[in-house]
Amino acid sequence: MAIVGSIIKSLIDLRDNLVSEPDAQKAQKEVLQKLLKTAKNTAFGKHYNFEAILDSGDISKTFAQKVPYFDYHKLEKDWWHRVHEGEENITWPGRPPYFALSSGTTGKSSKRIPVTTEMLEAIRKAGIKQVSALSNFDLPPDFFEKEIMMLGSSTDLQSEGDHKEGEISGISASNIPFWFRGYYKPGDDIAKIEEWDERVQRIAENAKNWDIGALSGIPSWLELMMKKVIEYNNLENIHDIWPNLQVYASGGVAFEPYEKSFNALLGHPVTVIDTYLASEGFLAIQERPETNAMKLILDNGIYFEFVPFKAEYINQDGSLVEDAPVISLADVKEDEDYVLLISTVSGAWRYLIGDTIKFTDVARKEIRITGRTKFFLNVVGSQLSVNKMNDAVQELEERFDIKIPEFTLAAVRIDGEFHHHWYLGTETDISEEKLADALDESLKNANKNYRVARSKALKGIKVSKVHPGMFPEWNAANKKKGGQVKMEKVMNEEKFAAWEKFVEENRNRIS
Repeated sequence: MAIVGSIIKSLIDLRDNLVSEPDAQKAQKEVLQKLLKTAKNTAFGKHYNFEAILDSGDISKTFAQKVPYFDYHKLEKDWWHRVHEGEENITWPGRPPYFALSSGTTGKSSKRIPVTTEMLEAIRKAGIKQVSALSNFDLPPDFFEKEIMMLGSSTDLQSEGDHKEGEISGISASNIPFWFRGYYKPGDDIAKIEEWDERVQRIAENAKNWDIGALSGIPSWLELMMKKVIEYNNLENIHDIWPNLQVYASGGVAFEPYEKSFNALLGHPVTVIDTYLASEGFLAIQERPETNAMKLILDNGIYFEFVPFKAEYINQDGSLVEDAPVISLADVKEDEDYVLLISTVSGAWRYLIGDTIKFTDVARKEIRITGRTKFFLNVVGSQLSVNKMNDAVQELEERFDIKIPEFTLAAVRIDGEFHHHWYLGTETDISEEKLADALDESLKNANKNYRVARSKALKGIKVSKVHPGMFPEWNAANKKKGGQVKMEKVMNEEKFAAWEKFVEENRNRIS
């Protein structure tokens, strides 16, 4: 009998019964009030007169009126460059001990996002909430005695003066509490290896020594790791070496596009639990097994606002127009896309994180990520979001019984007229023309704006098939320290030209 596991499961159940759910509006008001009070004497707080906002009758409304929208580039240009130059008390008291390096999928270079002590504590608390939510998933007691494979970027952070830098997964893993280290795999020594290929090779070599019950990480990374473990150990599937694997905590990107290829590496289904951990904070967790939606964490150092995701409110670079209307948590509606804004204990203010979301259950404050503002393909009025692209690709998988774990596309001119050029990562023998026709049909049926665009300026779809291995190779070629770059679903002209050149140079090698 799993005695320790039974005790842990009982403690989780007890905590879940004792801790009451906060009132959403009250919790968010308290978070905003605390953020403003803490930062009122910073350069940012003085500039936007946080004292006056706190003294106003409606701090949420006044905050929205007095403080403009910021994306990373604007916040960096106006304020965070001073933090990077060593100044204190700029957008948050003191100086941050860490900077999270983001892969820069919405810009040309890596972003350096402050991570404060308060943010690390908020991430820790969110992790406890996530563990507590496991009590809702009917997992057996012995699950709570198994090890957890957390696959992220290197924990060997780079020291830069008075702070350290690395990707958020590496920063989080380097701050794992002592009591959890016995469960954590691949362990400190392997996690510190900077080179991705070497780290995965070491995992494959040691896999037989571990009893993994859960996986955590970006789907594409986990797929690469599992393939290496299976290949190195001459297995049929990952359950041949980790028979007690029962849970996968997905994060970073939507899991649905990877579901078919991911499940192909398993011996039997596992429980998939979505999480929303970004470089800017831990935003939401899945609490219930009957949905794949995630509940916003409303009482943990992050204040949320929402802008309707409409073409007239989005600039070509994915930023917001200055007069875009903002919606409070109290006024959001289900099944409408919103641009997500956050203000945090790391000194991000009305910050455009770059994601679009929709509420699947307003009462429970549950959301799904629907895409990226930057990856909103609207060159000729098609208003094509990433979730619509994902849905169309999934339809292709089901219609033709094929696997397409990765894709990318761009709006390009062919003979002077606009087309959407898709690259599909698939090994199917189905012709590119047939795939293009099916993709076009699916998008027309799902998106009125796309259908209208196809009757006017958007003249057609072109599909190019490439080996699925081309995408992780592209990521590896552009990777940052110790991790992988997330593949852009939509590329601009410059990046797409580089991608096509890469494909042509490596087509014979990767097949």
